[in-house]
This record gives sequence, C-alpha cells and structure tokens, in this order.
Amino acid sequence: MADDAVKEQIYTIPLRSVKEAPRWKRSSRAVKVIKDYLTRHMKVGPEKIKLDNSLNEKLWERGCEKPPLSVRVRAAKFEDGEVHAELA
Repeated sequence: MADDAVKEQIYTIPLRSVKEAPRWKRSSRAVKVIKDYLTRHMKVGPEKIKLDNSLNEKLWERGCEKPPLSVRVRAAKFEDGEVHAELA
C-alpha cells in the first residue's frame, strides 16, 4: 500500500450484523461497521479513517439492500494517525 506506513494489517471484517438494519440502510450501515471495526483495532478516532473507492464500490456493487457478508480489508496507519483502508 504505502512505504511510510507505521502499521499495516489485513483484516477480515464480518458484516453479519448489517442484516439487522432495514433493507434500504444496509450498505451505509456496512460503512459504519467497517469504520467502527478499524477504530477499535487501529486505535484511532473514526474521523481519521479513510475508505478507498474500491472498498466503497465493493460494498455498494449489489445495491443498498445486499452488501457482502464479510470483506477483507488492508489497513495502513501512518505517523499522523491517518488510517487508509482498501480492498485486500
């Protein structure tokens, strides 16, 4: 991903809890679940997490009602505390 990353990790993020949301909110809820997961595991605030366009397209490729059940993410944390996440 980037050479100046302090920490780089690949996570498999389960998105089963997204199915509890109403159908028209599931993909947007999946984005929130991913940001919450990375907040816990990378130990940064949610405002420091940036999702790549490829990850966003994967979540929304089947519409707002059918996001994937899990997604593999490569997350890199930089010196300034920014976390960039992309599809692994």
